[in-house]
Amino acid sequence: MGKITLVATTVIGNEKATWLLERHEKTPDERGFHRYQRIYVIRDGCPAEFRRDMGDARNYKGVNEFSIPSFLEHTVDELMDMADEIRGQVKIDIKDLFQVDKYKTTV
Repeated sequence: MGKITLVATTVIGNEKATWLLERHEKTPDERGFHRYQRIYVIRDGCPAEFRRDMGDARNYKGVNEFSIPSFLEHTVDELMDMADEIRGQVKIDIKDLFQVDKYKTTV
């Protein structure tokens, strides 16, 4: 049996959080992909997830998905500020980094 995570309909800026992640996921109607931000907090001693729909994933082309662990060391606002900073950075393309297109393979 898996873990049960409560749904948090709101979060408070100064509330301690355990984790923030952003990634592209299918929309609930499965008609497309959106970028979602998930923030995990502790409510009544149990993990709770706040999910924010950030809009069409195509608006985030070239933006890496990421995860920021906090272990209750940072607040929701602090994690969201970190996420804004990370999201603004240039995406690193691994193929470009290692110049994969310069290597030829022989079969």
